[in-house]
Amino acid sequence: MIIKGQKINDRYQIIRTIGEGGMANVYLAYDTILDRNVAVKILRGDLADDEKFVRRFQREAISASSLTHPNIVEMYDVGEDDGKYFIVMEFVDGRTLKNLIKKRGALTLPEVVDIMLQLTSAISCAHDSYIIHRDIKPQNVLILEDGRVKITDFGIAMALNSNELTQTNSVMGSVHYLPPEQANGSGSTIKSDIYSLGILMYELLIGKVPFKGDSAVEIAIKQMRDPLPSVCSLNSNIPQSIENILLKACAKNPKNRYDNVNEMHEDIRVALNLDHEKDARIVYKYSEQDLEETKVMEPIKDKEKTEEKVVAQKNSKKGKTLNIILLITGIILFLLVSGLGLFILLFPKMSETPDVKIPDVSNKTVEEAEALLKENKLQVDIDLKYESNNDIEEGKVIRTSPRMGGTVKQDTTITLIVSSGANTTVLENYVGKNYYEVKAALELKEIYVTIEKQEVEDKSKYKENIIIKQSVEEGKVLKKGEQIILFIPDLITTYPNFRDGSWSVSDIQTFCDEYNIDLTISYQETDQYNEGTIISQSRLEGVKVMSGTSLKITVAKKPNIPDLDDIVPVE
Repeated sequence: MIIKGQKINDRYQIIRTIGEGGMANVYLAYDTILDRNVAVKILRGDLADDEKFVRRFQREAISASSLTHPNIVEMYDVGEDDGKYFIVMEFVDGRTLKNLIKKRGALTLPEVVDIMLQLTSAISCAHDSYIIHRDIKPQNVLILEDGRVKITDFGIAMALNSNELTQTNSVMGSVHYLPPEQANGSGSTIKSDIYSLGILMYELLIGKVPFKGDSAVEIAIKQMRDPLPSVCSLNSNIPQSIENILLKACAKNPKNRYDNVNEMHEDIRVALNLDHEKDARIVYKYSEQDLEETKVMEPIKDKEKTEEKVVAQKNSKKGKTLNIILLITGIILFLLVSGLGLFILLFPKMSETPDVKIPDVSNKTVEEAEALLKENKLQVDIDLKYESNNDIEEGKVIRTSPRMGGTVKQDTTITLIVSSGANTTVLENYVGKNYYEVKAALELKEIYVTIEKQEVEDKSKYKENIIIKQSVEEGKVLKKGEQIILFIPDLITTYPNFRDGSWSVSDIQTFCDEYNIDLTISYQETDQYNEGTIISQSRLEGVKVMSGTSLKITVAKKPNIPDLDDIVPVE
């Protein structure tokens, strides 16, 4: 058992658990030599004696170590310590795409395009290194606060030139993202990853997976048989160019899919361009029912005429043999169909997930609560939530979501709500809220609030007094007397100095037209200024511009000096 503070390989000090899988557990650890946090994946103890799983675990390290890409989690180290097989990877301080989808549902089109461009770039890098991921799903994609994504978990990755199967007669990968050729037991190719990328893109656009069922078998059958639901029908704001990418990536017949991920990447990159607004719905080139390559048989050569003469006795024997074969085949088919029907009837009961009661973990430390929940076969959300509480000590659990004492299915993910202590405030995301209301609410909790104006390029996109940024991010805890800065857009326009020599009369007229100002122009003959120079303005520099007001300017004009030849002398 791995505990907090334990050192792996006398170097990586365990801080806490950050994830669990069917094959390995992942821990946040501190690299005592390079002074940095890392993620350490350790093969489960019950599998460490299984040569097959050890080999698979080590293959992940070999596969991932050859990949260098900004959107792939970097691998640092691999080894074995006292029977514990481990891989040390880059620690990514972010949430999974699955958690993001659960929180927000469908993402916006620009967000989906940005995420998919990063993912296709990463998978293209893996394919260029002759590696198929085979388990692309939002649970294996981490997203950072700045929008960057990183794909991880090459635990079932397969080398393209390898003849070894990961598990004999078993289908790997998560069934909701499983390509039809993997669902029916065929091998994986780069087109299998393309299918999974398409399903993931569908989930980002709609907020849910396209195929659901009561069992893994039912979902797998739908992957092989059911057409992909139309995203354009589900959301009219999604253009046909985007749906065409899904149709091509998620084609049942691999021959209809993209030939490589780069092609998919390029289509995503230009999908929202104006010249793709009127794209027609894509039509498959090959039959979607034929998932296997057509086999071309060699032509049968003409036989010698002597072969055409067959004795009646031989024909009779062949007929009897054929009848026996047909009878046996019929019996076998009957048994198979009967067995399949029985399996379909019994499988839901066999695979039904048992109910579990959520134990009381209040007033326990996070580590104690995690251990107790896992002991009761429940998962724990790696994202903790914090609340101020005067009765429960800082760092201890207040309650859970779903609530303690309730009954849920085994392996349900439980979120811990942890005390941030007395006289503390857990910050929210204040962006988009009125700063007067937020400032008042925070100051009631004795948090010191400073308001700063920030220049913005397109002022028409912003509203006055609405927060556009905050100095302390959502989820952080502030104690009484600590400070936060709230940024609002600087939308106030003031009169510039029209007399600085850079403004012409036409420039000022354009300015006044933009802000609905009535401009009056007068001219003054003078030889002190160049003609066209703004001599004076009725609104001083720095005064706030208000629509519907007036502005007067005085413009220099050359004096009208008469020609001496035109002057008539007086006698």
